[in-house]
Amino acid sequence: MLHEPAAREEAEDFAAEYKTKLGLRMFFVYATVFAGFVAINTFAPSIMGAIFLFGLNFAIFYGFFLIILAVVLGVIYNNMCTAKEKELNK
Repeated sequence: MLHEPAAREEAEDFAAEYKTKLGLRMFFVYATVFAGFVAINTFAPSIMGAIFLFGLNFAIFYGFFLIILAVVLGVIYNNMCTAKEKELNK
């Protein structure tokens, strides 16, 4: 029976520093937008009940915006990191 690690060791990730910095920047962007959501709920909860767009109240709209923003940031992160990896691995 062959007892080896299931995953092979990968080569060094030359884009690790870039990916870390980009990920942290995107995290702080998202955290700031989310902090706005929390602040509005904490200090002015009546705003969340106001009808905003398409008949949705502000809470629903902001919540969907947070979900969509997370997905968009994830796609942007993936594309930017893939491009940087291709650039550095040439």
